Amino acid sequence: MNRWSVLLLLALLSGAALAAPKPCEELKQEIEAKIQAAGVVSYTLEIVANDEVHDESLVVGSCEGGSKKIIYQNNG
Repeated sequence: MNRWSVLLLLALLSGAALAAPKPCEELKQEIEAKIQAAGVVSYTLEIVANDEVHDESLVVGSCEGGSKKIIYQNNG
């Protein structure tokens, strides 16, 4: 029975770690790397509060537990 208790505890802890909110700057850097890998050279990424989003089609990420969004704009 001890083995099952340990396995259950480890499963719960790993699930909590996966659900942890990601910092905006970290997510922005990951998105920038993907954009640059796709060959896009002229773009803007901006971190904004949810109430500042005017066009949902520009949102490429959500961070800080869903309280902020990352907006992408192609400048090319």
